[in-house]
Amino acid sequence: MDLPPRFTIDDAEKGTSDQGYPVAVTLPMVYSKPSLSATETLSSLPAPHALPTPSEKHPSLPPPFKRNLVSSSPAKRLKKRASRWIRFQLWFNTYRKFFTFVMAMNLSGIALAIFNVWSYPRKYTGAFVLGNLLTAILMRNELFGRFLYLTVNTLFAKWTPLPFRLACTSVLQHLGGIHSGCATSGFLWLIFRVVTILIHHKNNHDAVLKYSPQRVRKASPLHGLVTWIFVVLGDSYDLETHSWNPDGFHIVRQQDFWFAFGMTVFVIIPWFTIREVKVDVEIPSPKVAIIRFERGMQQGLLARISRGSIMEYHAFGIISEGIHSKEHYLICGVQGDFTRSLVENPPTHLWTRQLKFAGVSNTSTLYKKGIRVCTGTGLGAALSTCLQNPNWYLIWIGSDQEKTFGPTISRLISKNLEPERVTLWDSKQRGGRPDTMKLIKEVYDSWGAEVVFITSNLQGNTEMMEGCKEAGIPAFGTLWDF
Repeated sequence: MDLPPRFTIDDAEKGTSDQGYPVAVTLPMVYSKPSLSATETLSSLPAPHALPTPSEKHPSLPPPFKRNLVSSSPAKRLKKRASRWIRFQLWFNTYRKFFTFVMAMNLSGIALAIFNVWSYPRKYTGAFVLGNLLTAILMRNELFGRFLYLTVNTLFAKWTPLPFRLACTSVLQHLGGIHSGCATSGFLWLIFRVVTILIHHKNNHDAVLKYSPQRVRKASPLHGLVTWIFVVLGDSYDLETHSWNPDGFHIVRQQDFWFAFGMTVFVIIPWFTIREVKVDVEIPSPKVAIIRFERGMQQGLLARISRGSIMEYHAFGIISEGIHSKEHYLICGVQGDFTRSLVENPPTHLWTRQLKFAGVSNTSTLYKKGIRVCTGTGLGAALSTCLQNPNWYLIWIGSDQEKTFGPTISRLISKNLEPERVTLWDSKQRGGRPDTMKLIKEVYDSWGAEVVFITSNLQGNTEMMEGCKEAGIPAFGTLWDF
């Protein structure tokens, strides 16, 4: 019996069908048993992680299906780069747009103050310094970030126009541009303040002169204390009478006092959530450590962990089946001294911030359907989205996946992801990487996706982002700005 036309679909291992319309069924994921017939249902297929070897052959298929299949060998990766316009659009992303806008506004203000066109900054320079630094801290604060993500996901999920939802995701993903712009601008305003103090040094007390340059040089855990000294001294000295005014009410009424207070609060809050917790470490291979923590998590979150309570925190994507699960996992690939130590000397306890911070995957709830593409250990940031949302399709490309990442990850995939919404490409078993853009385009059309999220290394991310931009597929890639 021939399969109906809607089953003649793209297959990542056996080739590409020439059917040109979307379908909502199993895509590149076809795991065949020798006895599988064309009439068997998709649910009878084996677990997704049980990948076939190159020596395994598909059984005879009805002529209409077999005729649409092409070579099973991995496609050669095109070396041709995207056009300069495409590359410029990806380079000048929302991050750089935010950075450019913030810097332009602040540099304009500094220029106006230098030429005495705008006198306000000359009188309240401290407010411009600390206001910029407060904004920079907010953009990287876990609590404020979670509030922004929660607000957007609650108010705008699914019903708003797609361009608006894409803009929301882009803004949230690239808040680092505001962070960098405000931090740099705060430093420039501080230089402006120090220069003006030095120019008018006869009107300032020696204590103010002393702590202003220190504020520029300071880059230690005590910089918060220096900030407060800077604020108090600056607001307590009267330039007109050349005398101190230690009136607390006067200081509290100054805007830079409240900026400094806000900075202190938002810096301290995450540190109140630090806990030393028990962990179980699974070492499926010398390349990877799988760390299990207690309690479940919502999708799209990242965790910071450390062997000590104060220094050297490292961020990893969280894998969890949901908030009602009893555990969550981190995939830690060996890339440096810290991750290597997790494999060579597995800990029984780790320090972590209980207040997790949100990543771009947290906005997956905005979309009706989507595709999560990842390579290697990037699965750690991607898998939760597909485990907790049945409308998301997983494409995972890696080498010797089951042996490298172990039974825990294989169990999570086979237990929660139906074969029709997952593609696992083992580059070692299949003799190389696939044509990723060909694969993404096929799944995007057939799955009816609205967006693609990508977690990969620099080369893979660049290749896929350029391809998606050329194809008109909305996509968000990996950032390395934090």
